[in-house]
Amino acid sequence: MTSFFEKVFYYQKKNRVLSHVLFWIAVLLISVNISKYRDGRDFTYGFAMMGNGLYLIPQLIASYLLSYWLVPQFFFRKKHMLALSGFIAGSYLICVLARFLIVRVAEPLAGLKKNPFETNAEILTDLPKLFYVYFFSIFSLAFVFMFIKLLKDQLEVQKRALTLEKQKAEAELKLLKTQLNPHFLFNTLNNIYALSLGNAPQTSDAIARLSEILDYILYQCNSIYVPVSGEIVLLKNYISLEKLRYDERLAVDFQVDQQYDIEIAPLILLSIVENAFKHGAGNNIGSPVVNIELCAETAHFNFKVTNTFQSRPETGSVDRIGLPNLKQQLDLIYPGKHSLQIGQNESLFTVELHIDLS
Repeated sequence: MTSFFEKVFYYQKKNRVLSHVLFWIAVLLISVNISKYRDGRDFTYGFAMMGNGLYLIPQLIASYLLSYWLVPQFFFRKKHMLALSGFIAGSYLICVLARFLIVRVAEPLAGLKKNPFETNAEILTDLPKLFYVYFFSIFSLAFVFMFIKLLKDQLEVQKRALTLEKQKAEAELKLLKTQLNPHFLFNTLNNIYALSLGNAPQTSDAIARLSEILDYILYQCNSIYVPVSGEIVLLKNYISLEKLRYDERLAVDFQVDQQYDIEIAPLILLSIVENAFKHGAGNNIGSPVVNIELCAETAHFNFKVTNTFQSRPETGSVDRIGLPNLKQQLDLIYPGKHSLQIGQNESLFTVELHIDLS
């Protein structure tokens, strides 16, 4: 239903004048058909078109008076007394106009004799007739017209708000990614620099893997969601780079249970893994261990990273960039549909991410 109204209002916005003309033609045709059943044998299309066409003039004036002047200019701006005064005065003048058009134009053209007792002064002062006969029939349509316009305006406001919210979220995500990527590149280039100092044969392989990572980040992560298979390849390349930096003392176990190639937000997994290496293998002088578990189902995604680390109270927070950045991205992309649990003891640090994809 919302889609139907959106299509109608989009057409009205693109063809504003034509849509208004079609609306009033439809009102005229409906009024003529109502007259046909009301007048019975006395009905003629000529008089019905002329009478309802003339009556359409005050209806049209009332509709645009309410929708484009009184309500937006006074009522919405909390000038309620001016809005009420304008409505009363406008209603009276419009009802008088309608009565004049019927008595002085439509009825003489139809061949009806002029009522000698209905003078101009009587038309102006016969308030009960103006109110009961003309006000309800004129302003019932005017209120319908105003309701349609207000509904259209509200949908446009909501659409504009959603667009602005989406643009804001996209801008924030881009900002967060610009914070993440240089952070990751800084660590990786340090690794390659350490290899190059010793003329290690793994240097060329490290540069090739870094090239694949950059290609993925620059050209395949421009959308909100990416296939999880691409993220898995990214993690494997990153792990290979990190393993080149260490000798056999580093143990990495990466377990993947990928039932479906679901789509997730890009680079969020890399933040967790990078944090594990930076604060696990990077600071551990013993035998660091990093365990990674990934499970991708149709409606659920689970990712768990556990790393050993050496407790250093003076270092303060575990990460000043990666994990806070990750939390902001998750709040933007999966509001209310994710959980991020972070825990640590004396020697183990664990980050577990669950995303509800249903």
